[in-house]
Amino acid sequence: MKNLYFDNAATTRIDERVLETMLPYLKESYGNPSSAHGMGRTGRLAVETSRRKIASILNCHPNSIVFTSCGTESANMALRCAVTGVRLSHVVTSRTEHACVLQTARNLHFSGKASLSYVAINDQGTAQLTDLNELLEKSHGRSMVALMHANNETGTPLNMALAGEICRRHKAIFFSDCVQTVGHYPIDLSQMPVDMISASAHKFHGPKGIGFLYIREGLPLQALLTGGSHERNMRAGTENVASIVGMAIALEIAARNYAEDSKHTRQLKLALKEKLIEAGAVVNGVDNDSALYTVLNVRFPKTQATENLLLELDMAGVAVSGGSACSAGKGGSHVMEAIGASDAINIRFSFSKYNTMEEVNRLGVLLEELLTLQI
Repeated sequence: MKNLYFDNAATTRIDERVLETMLPYLKESYGNPSSAHGMGRTGRLAVETSRRKIASILNCHPNSIVFTSCGTESANMALRCAVTGVRLSHVVTSRTEHACVLQTARNLHFSGKASLSYVAINDQGTAQLTDLNELLEKSHGRSMVALMHANNETGTPLNMALAGEICRRHKAIFFSDCVQTVGHYPIDLSQMPVDMISASAHKFHGPKGIGFLYIREGLPLQALLTGGSHERNMRAGTENVASIVGMAIALEIAARNYAEDSKHTRQLKLALKEKLIEAGAVVNGVDNDSALYTVLNVRFPKTQATENLLLELDMAGVAVSGGSACSAGKGGSHVMEAIGASDAINIRFSFSKYNTMEEVNRLGVLLEELLTLQI
């Protein structure tokens, strides 16, 4: 039986069109894009063309896009370089952020570079923005707010407009981890009240090992990596030309096919949700149309039938997860703990354009067998 892949929030299958576009920059046009000769100039042209393409899709200036190795590096750059470059003294985040944000914020705090506060969240993981406003009102010195666009484990969204309005009112720098939403929603950075966002190509059918950080023009950040003038002096190191090209094409495909792909993916999520609820599951996070349509996180009470469910699904060839791939093997999900669901069996199912309704139905039959319940 063919394996079932429902862990797209961890990573997605690369689009064949993306791979085909990348290959020439691995096989023929492999020059260093900083070299002055012809092959180098070919690489430089590919990098800058890709930068302009991404900027056009997101409606921002090309100079605002800094290529990185992944979403984690982008988040580290945003927090570390802003605290140093803008001389911030306070970081505000939430306990449901990705570990790359939480650990970086804590490291800044413990090293004495910035105080640290956490915005209150409810049992769906929604950030309480009245609390954000109060935290910023009480802050001494300028603050940075780091709140993700949609949670990578539960799909719970942030009210970006209101969060941005509060940040601007208090002159706080607003960074949003958009790793789960870039490539899955139309994003217009000319209208979104945010100073920085992070993205990672492998979340939208691009290659692994490449991402970017959007930095609003005029924000005086200092470089995270030094040793060269690459990326307009923001990130030293030879650019990954093939992957940059692949990321730009992947984003272009995602933007062009958003209406069709999102409709298909929403239908898959809804169909599986109905089956899981009938089986006794409860949805974790926000359970309405505002939730991230690629993610469905549910919990089952701990019983003899559910305690080994993740392992049994894996043995049956089904790829799902109990939380973020980056936190696997670390004793449970900090997100589930933060929303009060850590005493249950939590499973994240996440979808892509490559999943099918036939796969959802096969998964439903398998779950019925494993749970010995009528679905």
